[in-house]
Amino acid sequence: MTDIKIEEEGEKKSLNFIEIAVEKDLSEGKNGGKIQTRFPPEPNGYLHIGHAKAVCIDFGIAQKYNGVCNLRFDDTNPVKEDVEYVDAIKEDIEWLGYKWGNIYYASDYFQQLWDFAIKIIKEGKAYIDEQSAEEIAKQKGTPTQAGINSPYRERPIQENLDLFQRMNTGEIAEGAMVLRAKIDMANPNMHFRDPIMYRIINHSHHRTGTTWKAYPMYDFAHGQSDYIEGVTHSICTLEFEVHRPLYNYFIELIKESDKYQPRQMEFNRLNLTYTVMSKRKLLTLVKDGLVNGWDDPRMPTLCGYRRRGYSPESIHKFIDKIGYTKYDGIIDVSLLESVVREDLNSRATRVSAVINPVKCIITNYPEGKVEKMDAINNPEDHNSASHIIEFSRELYIEREDFMEDAPKKYFRMTPGQEVRLKNAYIVKCTGCKKNAEGDIEEVYCEYDPNTKSGMPESNRKVKGTLHWVSVAHSLPAEVRLYDRLFKVENPTLEEQDGNFRELLNPDSLKVLTNCMVEKYLTEMKPLDYLQFQRIGYFNLDKNSAPDKLIFNRTIGLKDTWSKINK
Repeated sequence: MTDIKIEEEGEKKSLNFIEIAVEKDLSEGKNGGKIQTRFPPEPNGYLHIGHAKAVCIDFGIAQKYNGVCNLRFDDTNPVKEDVEYVDAIKEDIEWLGYKWGNIYYASDYFQQLWDFAIKIIKEGKAYIDEQSAEEIAKQKGTPTQAGINSPYRERPIQENLDLFQRMNTGEIAEGAMVLRAKIDMANPNMHFRDPIMYRIINHSHHRTGTTWKAYPMYDFAHGQSDYIEGVTHSICTLEFEVHRPLYNYFIELIKESDKYQPRQMEFNRLNLTYTVMSKRKLLTLVKDGLVNGWDDPRMPTLCGYRRRGYSPESIHKFIDKIGYTKYDGIIDVSLLESVVREDLNSRATRVSAVINPVKCIITNYPEGKVEKMDAINNPEDHNSASHIIEFSRELYIEREDFMEDAPKKYFRMTPGQEVRLKNAYIVKCTGCKKNAEGDIEEVYCEYDPNTKSGMPESNRKVKGTLHWVSVAHSLPAEVRLYDRLFKVENPTLEEQDGNFRELLNPDSLKVLTNCMVEKYLTEMKPLDYLQFQRIGYFNLDKNSAPDKLIFNRTIGLKDTWSKINK
């Protein structure tokens, strides 16, 4: 669906189809000009990037049109739900920069939903079915073939009421009976073929304990909860489009006036390449130890992205870029990565870190001398502060930045060639020292004292610039290089027999333990945004300590995945 461009305060803005519909409702005075949305997650897992898209539209619509967005936990299945997930969801929403109007739970409405169900039974529009789930499924028919009526469909109203009460006493076993709406077993919309409204779950609820044994199904609870709360626009993903007629049907059965009725609207889900979004699969990854928890930086969860070093602003920018449509598809994860890279370029503090060090000795630099070099924190910010990095005779450089026998177009350190040491001097390599196995132990060079950054001769052109840290003024650190969790573009499509574990990328995490970083990094806090110069974007991990610095790679400076995996 094409966005519409309009003028507002001298700038162009783009309205998506949901905003167009909301503005139309407002112009027509529907619901008294009130705008109320809700974000209704089930507390059975952590929010992922797909949920972020829903969060942004639910809260964004309310924010844009001076309405309110409530947070409602859809806690109608006590087997899978936990307070841990409730707390995590709240934290993620706040991280994205939103505030809810109120916090509600579907369990707040269990009594009202129960009363609604009794009303529907009394009207002869619902019945207790004692068939098994398999028998009910067989009678549903197909989209082109009508279903078969349950043998219990014409059960007397009073008997239905009595059995419904017994469903909640604990005397009836799980699966022994359900409450079904009596609608139309020949309806072309399969969801209208006597859907289940209530089932029995003998499991303690995280809020209501053992008060309830009969729990409402999503299709019954969701619309009624919207109605109770006064939601005007119930925005959800496209898989619920076929449920919308049933959503409206149940509300029609219980609404008290024609002056108000929630409106369900659907948008396309967010699917990313090299990623799975299924909560079930994400839970499997966690439970089977294939990742290190829900906030593992390889996970597509918001807490995982946060720990990896993504900013909330980058998530917003990405969602703005992909927009909201009525067409499902899959987004290349490289688009998300490019947005993150662009965002971090503007906010990350530049620091020096050597992740595969080799010692470099400047043989003509005075022993014991230490110079304090000024390093700008972020050259993209004209108002950026700077910090000091110490320079001395013995440095660490990247092992990959030296080659003894280099090809013609090698512009890093090699005997006889000049390079610049960033923020410092131009040096010329004079040789190296090897151990008995032929590995490089030390690299030697000489510096030109007239080429210090900022001096007149510092403008002398050299083709290579290397980063470094002083041996005497650097600290050891662990660096975790995170990459895409899956090695195939569409894990959901390519998995065989439900086994997606074989599709995991074996190189999704590499841990480097002999890295050296400038001591300025002891001043960083967890989640601070950093750029290790010439390497990539990083942040300090939450488990880091002053005596054990741990850094997570957020993303590389350039997209190298496409070239490597072609």
